[in-house]
Amino acid sequence: MKKQKHPLIAGTLILTATGIVTRFIGFFYKIFLSRTIGAEGIGIYQMIFPVYGVCYALTTAGAEIAVTRFVSGEAGKGDLRRARSVLHIGLFLSLSLSLLSVLILYTNADFIAARLLHDARCASLLRIMSITVPFGACHSCICGYYYGLQRAGIPAAAHLVEQLIRVSAVYLIYRVALSEGRSLTPAAAVIGLVLGEFASMLFGLFSISAERPEKMTKKKRNYSLAALTRSMLATAVPVTGNRVCMNLLSSAEAILIPFTLQQYGLSAERALSVYGTLTGMSMSFILFPNVLTNAVSVMLLPSVSESQAAGQREKLARTIRKTISFCLPMGIVFTILFLLFGKYLGSFFFKSELAGDFIITLAWICPFLYLNGTLHSILNGLGKTSAGFFNNLTGLMIRIIFILLCVPRVGIEGYLWGLLANQLFVTLLNLGALKEYLQAPEPHSLAHFPQG
Repeated sequence: MKKQKHPLIAGTLILTATGIVTRFIGFFYKIFLSRTIGAEGIGIYQMIFPVYGVCYALTTAGAEIAVTRFVSGEAGKGDLRRARSVLHIGLFLSLSLSLLSVLILYTNADFIAARLLHDARCASLLRIMSITVPFGACHSCICGYYYGLQRAGIPAAAHLVEQLIRVSAVYLIYRVALSEGRSLTPAAAVIGLVLGEFASMLFGLFSISAERPEKMTKKKRNYSLAALTRSMLATAVPVTGNRVCMNLLSSAEAILIPFTLQQYGLSAERALSVYGTLTGMSMSFILFPNVLTNAVSVMLLPSVSESQAAGQREKLARTIRKTISFCLPMGIVFTILFLLFGKYLGSFFFKSELAGDFIITLAWICPFLYLNGTLHSILNGLGKTSAGFFNNLTGLMIRIIFILLCVPRVGIEGYLWGLLANQLFVTLLNLGALKEYLQAPEPHSLAHFPQG
């Protein structure tokens, strides 16, 4: 029984260690950007990410989850040839959609920037960012393949490579601009994003090409690629539809925040600065501890799928209970820390009292935010993607209602309390969807299931 836990624990530790390093790099990178392109520049930079999120959802999200689930199943049978076929199909589907997305995004950047994002300055950033989409698609599918094998080392290293190349490229651009008497622009940050994803993709491709799965499979199995593709599409299409819907609404949310802040009375420049301070500065602190729960979430999906396929219901119930007992106390601890030191953190690191005020208000979402990511991953692992989609959709609609009704009246505080209401309600919905496992009786034999 204990051996079955090792891939989950080892994978979580690897992803956590790498995640801490990359979060530290990313955290100081955000400080660097805040002092070189300013809060308004960060706001413009952040505006393009909802569009990138839609592209990712359309081209990659469903394919990556399908690759992870099917590779996990085939690896469990010892058939790594078929697992590699799963990866090839995922890459074909994802890259085909990503190239189409690049064409649409590149040719319509002006329209999207002016009419949807309400800032023409985003057009050039969108064109640069569009190049990232196929690189990200390839990188994500390869990571999904290794997650399915419960080998987290390669994805962790790929994320580290991506972060190092991104930050190094932007710093190099900054030094060149400084020597020429020019200031850094948001375009440099997007170029760094492209180069980072490209480097990460190359690392993944080199890792895959270095392996020879045929030597690891003793017998061949006859199977139809067409049937395998249909099975993967049956998993990927609903996830893709759900993610696209969610990201479209998230894009609307990102567009509405600066717009409703202007209705509150702020200028367009001030509204972008407030948005950049919230998303590019304060959220960096709130999301930093999430590195551990993200690592758990990634490794939970294949582990939960494997336990469900093996009919290990008691193990599933135990996994869910331990997840809750880990995430909630961690969130409470960081809530207290951010309440006590939030003002200082914002002023010291970002030279912004506003960032400190945001950290203090956002501190209350930590217990629910850290728990929801892991619960959502468990729902995906159990195949309850519809429940996870409905829960997240409900939470997003709550945030949008707060934006439309509260932000024009009380300012950004209305959105912050909307975030709290969203996280609390989604937590209750996720726990309700897992009720049958939470109510499962504890096993009686303490010899087989030691406590602690």
